[in-house]
Amino acid sequence: MPELPEVEVVRRGLERWVRGRTVAEVEVRHPRAVRRHTAGAVDFATRLKGQRIGEARRRGKYLWLPVTDGLSVLAHLGMSGQLLVQPQDAPDEKHLRIRFTFDDDAGTELRFVDQRTFGGLSLHDAVPGDPEGLPDVIAHIARDPLDPAFDDAAFHEALRRRRTTVKRALLDQSLISGVGNIYADEALWRSRLHYDRPTATFTRPRTAELLGHIRDVMSAALAVGGTSFDSLYVNVNGESGYFERSLDAYGREDEPCRRCGTAMRRRPWMNRSSYFCPRCQRPPRP
Repeated sequence: MPELPEVEVVRRGLERWVRGRTVAEVEVRHPRAVRRHTAGAVDFATRLKGQRIGEARRRGKYLWLPVTDGLSVLAHLGMSGQLLVQPQDAPDEKHLRIRFTFDDDAGTELRFVDQRTFGGLSLHDAVPGDPEGLPDVIAHIARDPLDPAFDDAAFHEALRRRRTTVKRALLDQSLISGVGNIYADEALWRSRLHYDRPTATFTRPRTAELLGHIRDVMSAALAVGGTSFDSLYVNVNGESGYFERSLDAYGREDEPCRRCGTAMRRRPWMNRSSYFCPRCQRPPRP
């Protein structure tokens, strides 16, 4: 699933090309693409017709488009979902699932393309009084470390209370959002922290250092369009990111650590993999 930098790249593209436009028609070409909209495809399309799209928003890995009537279109990209802004006369993609057309003469439309159909779009009520139109179904998701409203001190206290290990905490979206497996490994490598370091051992300076590295690595990824390991992650113009060329830990098993030269290791971890340097990131004592 795309992580914060990749989703933010898509959000910025939607903000540029879709904000302020009014939906003319919505064509749902595959019911699975709106399976999270429990009222069904016809209701999804009918309720969006005539709605004006507001500022594209994101919280962590979650992306949404507020529309009029206090509703928001929540996008779940899954493993292969793509939101593409395409010319109206462009050929349909093989895995086109949903098409939005608009009532203006801009000549472009919004398409949701999803090869593996793990993602989808759904329509939700916004949290009452929320200025960003936050969909109620993700109200429990924590703010992300690039959010100006993120509270570093509150995060430190919550981190210590969890009594877990640091990588588990970083992937807990109710504690801190937007950090996935790739950027957790990168930030931990930069911090010289082993993924199994107990959160109860963190001091305020150690937490502040870790947050700094998380922000640095995500900002660096944003600057180059995110991380693309295959053609399934692209921005709204169909372009891939290339932060993978700058990764220091993730995917570098048996390659030399860029800091000390020791061969990087990979260990199975929660149905994923953790990449680390056995010299720079020593495991905690039993």
